Amino acid sequence: MNILNNISLLPYNSFGIDVRTKYFAEYQNIEELYQLLESDIARREKLLQIGSGSNLLFVSDFEGIILYSKIKFIEKMAETDGEVFLRVGSGVVWDDFVNYCVTNNYIGAENLSLIPSQTGAAAVQNIGAYGVEISDIVQTVETIDIQTLEKQIFTNSECQYDYRTSVFKTDLKGKKIVTAVEFCLSKKPNFNLSYANLKQEILKNYSEINLSNIRATIISIRDSKLPNPKIKGNAGSFFTNPYICIAHFEKLKKTYPEIPYYPVNEELVKIPAAWLIEQCGWKGKQRGRAAVNAAQPLVLVNQGSAAGAEILALAQEIQKSIKEKFAINLKLEVEVIF
Repeated sequence: MNILNNISLLPYNSFGIDVRTKYFAEYQNIEELYQLLESDIARREKLLQIGSGSNLLFVSDFEGIILYSKIKFIEKMAETDGEVFLRVGSGVVWDDFVNYCVTNNYIGAENLSLIPSQTGAAAVQNIGAYGVEISDIVQTVETIDIQTLEKQIFTNSECQYDYRTSVFKTDLKGKKIVTAVEFCLSKKPNFNLSYANLKQEILKNYSEINLSNIRATIISIRDSKLPNPKIKGNAGSFFTNPYICIAHFEKLKKTYPEIPYYPVNEELVKIPAAWLIEQCGWKGKQRGRAAVNAAQPLVLVNQGSAAGAEILALAQEIQKSIKEKFAINLKLEVEVIF
């Protein structure tokens, strides 16, 4: 375990924001994490555990310790005729795990291909795409309590998963560090192709539907819609898709009969945030060095050396316009670090 001083966070956030942290500490295993949490520095400084930094927006230097997991392993815990249970270290790159599953014909993670994240952070965030969320395959999440250093394993239900959130982002935010996640994958070809025209997209280029072709298609779709963060800094979807009540939806539908929606339950519908943003004229617009992506308006991009405050200001402008036009509060999916 090594605690470094005054480190640039430029390589550790996909927005490409050049801020610094007072301290930075990587840990290779749980023993090193314990040493870190027991240190005098950790007891007196503010702590922030990050993954790949793909869901963070830094608006200033961080006055504390950034923790970064390098716990990397994938191990088979159990297997039946129909399922396999894999335990994965928190520092494993998420897409490396998805590729591992596809290569070994384990089904359930393929729709989450190419999402930038570490596995631990993905379980905290409840990442999702193309009709699948990570909570669909999570069995348990292993954690260390920052204060007591006690280990605690959370079952799927105890994680309190919901749309892009979990108990680790609400009641237990800043209190637990995820060290490993156990997943249950299927060995039977029960693919989830329910999202929009995913099946048709696969069959445009391939004669059969299998894991490899699903993964390749999803990667191609994501590449066509989302800018490469190495070229244009971004965090993927900046906003979550809002849920609104049926009464509000029916009122909006009278003015906007083409409004897209997805039923959630008998009381709520989900409205695509990208549609709302485009209706307010933001698609492709730029404010200083921050801009709304032209191909996918749900994505805000760093046009070059933008400060985090510039990107946040643009996001707040968008929120204000949608509130005024649609009476909808658009929430951030990205976590802003002040």
